[in-house]
Amino acid sequence: MNWLDTVLQGVLLGGLYALFAAGLSLVFGIMRLVNLAHGDLIVLASFLILVLVAATGINPFLAALIAAPLMFAAGWLLQTYLLNRTLGKDILPPLLVTFGLSVVIQNGLLEAFTADSRRISVGTLESASLSVAGLSVGVIPLMTFASAIVVIIALNGLIYRTALGRAFRATSDDPVTAGMMGIRPQRMFAMATGLAMVVVTVAALYLGTRANFDPTAGPARLIYAFEAVIIGGLGSLWGTLAGGVVLGVAQTLGASINPEWQILSGHIAFLLVLLVRPRGLFPRADD
Repeated sequence: MNWLDTVLQGVLLGGLYALFAAGLSLVFGIMRLVNLAHGDLIVLASFLILVLVAATGINPFLAALIAAPLMFAAGWLLQTYLLNRTLGKDILPPLLVTFGLSVVIQNGLLEAFTADSRRISVGTLESASLSVAGLSVGVIPLMTFASAIVVIIALNGLIYRTALGRAFRATSDDPVTAGMMGIRPQRMFAMATGLAMVVVTVAALYLGTRANFDPTAGPARLIYAFEAVIIGGLGSLWGTLAGGVVLGVAQTLGASINPEWQILSGHIAFLLVLLVRPRGLFPRADD
């Protein structure tokens, strides 16, 4: 039963990693952009929620609802006025620019908030739990996993059942032809990044409520997001959830054997999946 509890906690942890990775997967799937600042944007959104809570005293979940459109606008502007200028056949310029953006965000947050770690308090929800088949399940981890499923369902519905989603897919397949059909690829890219920032806000909410964070926490979040995306299969949103679960379960199993093995176990699982399935568990058919 102890092992079953460990696996369950790993699955729930995987929901958090899937939230980290979903925005990254969306952006990569549409514009093939690898955003090295993704983890720092998650931390930035966590600080934004923290500031809203501290300034107004509102509930963190309501603060996240306010932060989401602000992050959408930030993503739109970032893509329109900076990242779109770097896109092309050469993958190096966007990598360099997003790396520089990562450095700027980290140092800006250090100046504004110092290096002290923070946490977003949700009161009694932090310790609330439910009993499921004799196992104790935290309410916040359960909400995190449920939110990951809702986010992925919503993104899949948007991409495959709406006119905007058809425009996304057309732009992803052939930006030149899409442009000839009246679609403006640059605007589609900006919309995709804006939506990714909304997902980032959801991830930031649960990052801040489940663990301490500080201005330098972004790169570690980026690594988890990359591993979840690659394990699941590049561009596959449901694969991203599966990748997060694999990563989470590996970490909790490793930690149950030796607490020092938690992070290492996740990296080993990542490498093993790549050895068996180099394209990930659920690669897109067009990859």
